[in-house]
Amino acid sequence: MKCKICGQTASINLRSHKTAFCDTHFVTFFEKRVNTTIRRYKLIGDDDRPVVAVSGGKDSLSLWVFLTRMGYAADGVYVNLGIGDYSRVSLEKIKAVADRIGRKVFIFHVSDVFGRDISEVAKALRRVPCSACGMIKRYVMNRVCMDRGYNLLLTGHNLDDEAAALFGNVLYWKKEYLWRKDISLGEREGHLSRKAKPFFLCSEREVAAYAIISGIDYIYEECPYAKGAKTILYKGFLGKLEETSPGTKLMFVKGYLKELTEMKGLNQRNGEASGEMQYCATCGYPSGGGECGYCRTLQKFELPYSAVFEEYG
Repeated sequence: MKCKICGQTASINLRSHKTAFCDTHFVTFFEKRVNTTIRRYKLIGDDDRPVVAVSGGKDSLSLWVFLTRMGYAADGVYVNLGIGDYSRVSLEKIKAVADRIGRKVFIFHVSDVFGRDISEVAKALRRVPCSACGMIKRYVMNRVCMDRGYNLLLTGHNLDDEAAALFGNVLYWKKEYLWRKDISLGEREGHLSRKAKPFFLCSEREVAAYAIISGIDYIYEECPYAKGAKTILYKGFLGKLEETSPGTKLMFVKGYLKELTEMKGLNQRNGEASGEMQYCATCGYPSGGGECGYCRTLQKFELPYSAVFEEYG
């Protein structure tokens, strides 16, 4: 198969787009698509100060490099969960990219604050590690924005991530989550930062190709605690469907975004408003009531409040 642009041998065949490219023209195609998504959905404004949630994987590191190439001055934030070699190697990859693009990264070490790794924190909370991890990560990332003046948190979620999550929500009719899988989430009460996902419409395969062609060294292994997760099962099912009918995942997610836009307009016309925001008495973080989950976790271990970041770069 030949590259659509130059006629040379293609290195990647994109069946969902009915086209193929060599390395050089794939990068051009990919970056143009992401830039179009940013503009169409108004993900990044001229006055925004973004920070990227980095994990050491292909998606977040590719997003960080992409933003730098496009002229966006974005720093990073990483939560070190203390998962043995997995966390150690992840942090090495992140620091290497920070050095490459000349940006800094804020590093939160779970063991430095809680005195134990994420598995021990989860065990004490009687939660699975992914649940405890999600709670801490949400807090830390918003805390960086609140304390360091960033108003936009960007994540590397890709099309496969979003399609799998959406499929699970529809499959079990999780109405409390069904209409929250937006490409961007607005700022709340001036405290919780805006959030956006520039790779929302790019497949995992496309992001991986971009990372490899761009020479981005990322950790290939999945988080050890992700084994057996239903989202992996859903990705496998949707992947088989995609093989039979290329473009299915993209149409599924784009159709959802269209319905979501219409629902937002209906809610605005009906005058629906969110409830009044409450704040944690200990740290001032937005909370549904009383103290936030992060502070309650510290109290469980009889630890004083702390949210210390190592700054690298």
